[in-house]
Amino acid sequence: MSNFALLFCFAFSILSYSCTVPKKRNDKPIIGVLAQEVDSPQPQKASYIAASYVKFLESAGARVVPVIILYPGGDASIVSSGYADAARIFYELAIEANSREDYFPVWGTCLGFEELTYLTSRKQLLYKTNTSGVMLPLVFTNGSRESKLFKGFPAEVLDALASEPITENSHEWSLTLENYTRNADLRKFYKVLTTNSDGKTEFVSTMEAYGFPIYGTQWHPEKNAFEWTRPYIPHSPSAVKTTFFMADFMVNEARKNFHKFEDEEVEKRALIYNYNPVYTGNTSVFEQTYYF
Repeated sequence: MSNFALLFCFAFSILSYSCTVPKKRNDKPIIGVLAQEVDSPQPQKASYIAASYVKFLESAGARVVPVIILYPGGDASIVSSGYADAARIFYELAIEANSREDYFPVWGTCLGFEELTYLTSRKQLLYKTNTSGVMLPLVFTNGSRESKLFKGFPAEVLDALASEPITENSHEWSLTLENYTRNADLRKFYKVLTTNSDGKTEFVSTMEAYGFPIYGTQWHPEKNAFEWTRPYIPHSPSAVKTTFFMADFMVNEARKNFHKFEDEEVEKRALIYNYNPVYTGNTSVFEQTYYF
């Protein structure tokens, strides 16, 4: 996979920490963002996080901790890579925690969405689609507007999502609706909220787990408000509102989690404030990037 393609497959998953004692709502959520490996690791540049993901979460009232991958490598395979290893660990921790009623939300975008399909099914079920750098409206499934994810969205935003091409897709692989339907593990675990098509193949574009706070989008909700390097990223008022309501939902999920660092000093050292984003808009799909 080329470095350019690798950037297009960037993804993240959400893990929550808290600096407060347990109560009904955590108003100081800290969200862990899983870093991505770079193709050619260098000192202090073995993994990265696009700054748009950080801004996305901060805009809804969260702080961010980078979950830095310690396995430098290449293509960020969803089966065998440092990214996949780290994602599997956190996925299993989330399943375990939620099973004992310890609310532990997880979110996957793009590659993170694809990783979730593998972690749940233990099979590589992705199919190549013509969906790199395209804007699409969402096709909502029956009842999906009343799902956990979408039920708090204003009707005008949901209508815009269904009628306007305001979801940005930057992926070469997709979970086809056919493969989802054929796999019992995926059908049992995830509810399909939206689908899309590249003109030939229908694929799952948004999903949420039935019994766990686990969510995934094949499209990029963060780009609409924070990335400007490509003409296929939508910036209309409806597109930006979509970014806000997606971020608001995710951070509100994190507010239900009460994990905490062992002390305030450890917390401070972990925050992404200890790193400086680099302007990469002249060479990358990302305006700014954090390197680790």
